[in-house]
Amino acid sequence: MRKLGVYILECSDGSYYTGVSNNPERRLLEHNEGLDPDSYTFSRRPVQIVWCEFYRSPAFAISIEKKIKKWSRAKKKAIIEDRWNDLPALAKKDFGKRK
Repeated sequence: MRKLGVYILECSDGSYYTGVSNNPERRLLEHNEGLDPDSYTFSRRPVQIVWCEFYRSPAFAISIEKKIKKWSRAKKKAIIEDRWNDLPALAKKDFGKRK
């Protein structure tokens, strides 16, 4: 079964980009080569992988990527720093901002 990696890149401007690939290291090279001038990372190069996790189910990996893309910067930073226990409190903060 093919595994997919969900990854977070830190861009040169300090922003984060979330993606999914069967080969995150190759995808990192592609981001840094800047082949697509319309891509988010094109004007924010160089980029580096700061978090990556692999999943056996492609559908599950894609669902995780979509969730992370919607997260606040604080939640992304928490998983990068391996502070998973902080996610519930950060989610409450995000929910409070929507009211």
